[in-house]
Amino acid sequence: MDRASPRMSNLFLQLGLDASDAAIAGFIRAHQLPAGVDLADAPFWNDAQRQFLCEQIKADAVWTTVVDQLNESLHEDAVKARSGL
Repeated sequence: MDRASPRMSNLFLQLGLDASDAAIAGFIRAHQLPAGVDLADAPFWNDAQRQFLCEQIKADAVWTTVVDQLNESLHEDAVKARSGL
């Protein structure tokens, strides 16, 4: 069983990504998703990353809150565009 605390940096580590604050911010800036694209359907995930994200969401697991935060962050530009901000 994974004992890592469900924080954004640990989620990035689970996904095999650089977990530094700068890398997380850069990833989010560089990978903004259109409103109609679900997080798990994003083209930049590999199969293992996609599977991990799907499992966490379906299981309503300990990582769900952080995965939801990542989803919101990756859709931030689409939300702003839709609301005219």
